[in-house]
Amino acid sequence: MTPAVADRVTGRTGVATLGRVRRRYSLLTRRDKLTLAVMVGVPLFLDLALIWGPAIASILLSFTNWNGIGGISDKNFIGLKNYESLINSYPFFWPAVIHNFLWLAFLMFIATPLGMLMAVLLDREIRGTRFYQTVFYIPVVLSLAVIGIIWTLQYAPEQGFINNALGRTRNDNLIDWLGNNQLNIWAALVAASWRHVGYIMVLYLAGLKSVDPALREAAKVDGATERQTFLRVVFPVMTPINVVIVVVTTIEALRAFDIAYIINRGKNGLELLSTLITNNSISESNRVGFGSAIAVVLLIISLGPIVTFLTRMMREDRR
Repeated sequence: MTPAVADRVTGRTGVATLGRVRRRYSLLTRRDKLTLAVMVGVPLFLDLALIWGPAIASILLSFTNWNGIGGISDKNFIGLKNYESLINSYPFFWPAVIHNFLWLAFLMFIATPLGMLMAVLLDREIRGTRFYQTVFYIPVVLSLAVIGIIWTLQYAPEQGFINNALGRTRNDNLIDWLGNNQLNIWAALVAASWRHVGYIMVLYLAGLKSVDPALREAAKVDGATERQTFLRVVFPVMTPINVVIVVVTTIEALRAFDIAYIINRGKNGLELLSTLITNNSISESNRVGFGSAIAVVLLIISLGPIVTFLTRMMREDRR
């Protein structure tokens, strides 16, 4: 064998050996790959099974009159009749839509600014700031179901704290906060805001801690007041956090359910889209198809802030 031929043979053998080595040795072991597959696969499966699966099923069921009993046949498909009935003849649909937007407006323009104000005050490192943060954050840890029970006791006509504090304990001047159709929606909004204010406070306080102190010092050197510094320097820098807070507030308002359902099952002035879904699909009415149509409407409304948030986040990632 000539030297040239030997070099070619040796080169081919070396390349083949190197290829086998590369295939044999990897940064990830087989156990690592299995772990990654489980860590990605299990959440993906749960997401598809518990979120996307029911969502697609609700869309399909919204075109039927299925009552939840037995199978579904061609006779159950009724097209858009559920949506026509929902918009034209169902008396609780439009009040529920109004209540959902009222819920959104109350959280957006009252509860959220209050939480932001508390965050700004606590960001000044006043004495006892850790204690105040803990106190205001405790409602966030509690579920809305527990909060609903707590506030139901506070709103009790005779033995509730609010009526006793106002001196309305006699039968002739009792205030029925939760039984009055004109008051119960506002009482529920106050209860929901009790939790929401603490949530927004924590989010905004975390954002304020990340603001570069040099910006505030420069504004102070230029003679800006604290109010001017916040509105013209800090608030624009907090734009990503502001977007997150708007999206979170919108989602919280649209998925409101627990407090209204605990107070009176979402009836008599407390109708919400979420409670209508439950009352039609799971209760004694057994109108699964009709309840699914309401769920689809709520899904379409909820997609707006979610798509906005994801679009903005992806744009920031590209930058």
